[in-house]
Amino acid sequence: MSTEFDVVIIGGGPGGYVAAIRAAQLGLKTACVEKRNTLGGTCLNVGCIPSKALLEISHKFHDANHQFADLGIEVSKPKANIKKIINNKNEIVKGLTGGIAGLLKKNKVAHIEGLGTFIDKNTIEVTNGKEKSKITAKNFIIATGSEVTPLPGVEIDEKTIVSSTGALDLTKTPKKLVVIGAGVIGLEMASVWSRFGAEVEIVEFLDKVTPTMDNEISKNFKRILEKQGFKFRLSTKVTSVKKNSKGASVEVESVKDGKKDSIQADVVLVAIGRKPNTDKLGLDKVGIATNQRGFIENNHLKTSVDNIYVIGDVTTGPMLAHKAEDEGMAAAELIAGKAGHVNYDVIPNVIYTYPEVASVGKTEEELKAAGVEYNIGKFSMMANSRARSTFDDQGFVKILADKKTDRVLGAHIIAREAGNTIHEVVIAMEFGGSSEDIARSCHAHPTYNEAVKEAALAVEKRQIHS
Repeated sequence: MSTEFDVVIIGGGPGGYVAAIRAAQLGLKTACVEKRNTLGGTCLNVGCIPSKALLEISHKFHDANHQFADLGIEVSKPKANIKKIINNKNEIVKGLTGGIAGLLKKNKVAHIEGLGTFIDKNTIEVTNGKEKSKITAKNFIIATGSEVTPLPGVEIDEKTIVSSTGALDLTKTPKKLVVIGAGVIGLEMASVWSRFGAEVEIVEFLDKVTPTMDNEISKNFKRILEKQGFKFRLSTKVTSVKKNSKGASVEVESVKDGKKDSIQADVVLVAIGRKPNTDKLGLDKVGIATNQRGFIENNHLKTSVDNIYVIGDVTTGPMLAHKAEDEGMAAAELIAGKAGHVNYDVIPNVIYTYPEVASVGKTEEELKAAGVEYNIGKFSMMANSRARSTFDDQGFVKILADKKTDRVLGAHIIAREAGNTIHEVVIAMEFGGSSEDIARSCHAHPTYNEAVKEAALAVEKRQIHS
């Protein structure tokens, strides 16, 4: 195999493998270096994909237990075979990781297994077990992703005290699950095990769930989760987690009044965020610095070294697989002399609970802080025919539009299909669309997306069905 390339991508996750394929499409001799023995990064191996598989299976299980009878479907009480459920999740991951390997091969991308470390700006050393090799390239793209942020003083064993990785491979449903962190990962994994029968209690240092979310959405989302049985301790810090004969004891303290308490759990999930993988790259050898949080900052995806680019979780911006993919394509295009671009103002975010929560653009709080005058259009899913006919009428659509120009500045949705529904707003925003543009676009009936049209109509108080 040749060891000289036009571009080498370090990392084979969503950003890395997409960058590799796009670079190869553009005629560049390309290699992708990945330390795992499978491609797809955290997202495919221990993140987005396996969690969505478990969310789907657990949702079906919950419906069979709690909704079928109300719908007139009579079945015997279902049982959860956790071992088989986990095996099904693993098979999905196996198939998709193999598919990515096939895509690299199809596009003539060299897949090199091992840990890549810079020697100089044109050379990396790849370590695979005891074997070491050197690879040179005109350009590099750093796409090494992120890892779980540890909680100081708490040792994760992936059995009793787990990260999201361990939470995806539990061998049985815990009676009591304590989740530290009310962010996306914590709430999704809490949803999985709650549906299988776990009692869930979530501890969050800040005073709201999903802290970056629009406040109105956050408050409504919390109420919905509480109806599902979730217990929340907000404005509460964890002072220690200690294993014992019954599982683990979580010591907590109120941020507001200092009151202390102890929570006994069978399993504790630490989900306080993720941190960039930068410490093993040898960045000092090429003069690339990281900021205080460990991220590599970029200027149009280029690091401080002209021929080295950076994408995905390892650089600034939202830590989302689709953001990494767009950056991967853009970086490859920039290297090939084309006009690669990512619009960071229009990156959707989705939480795959039930109902789903999706957003794009600005929140009300951000618009107020920036002094932007805006109009609001809202429409309840209870007034949406499709949602009523599928017994999924929780939530609403909220659209924020500039008061002067009517340009859509943000959208926030709680609904069964929020993750799919948000994308028509994404497209409208990408092309500078207004609420009127959405409102005057014909929407099929009955669909969940009709709620988006009605919310757009509501911006000018002319909604029809409420």
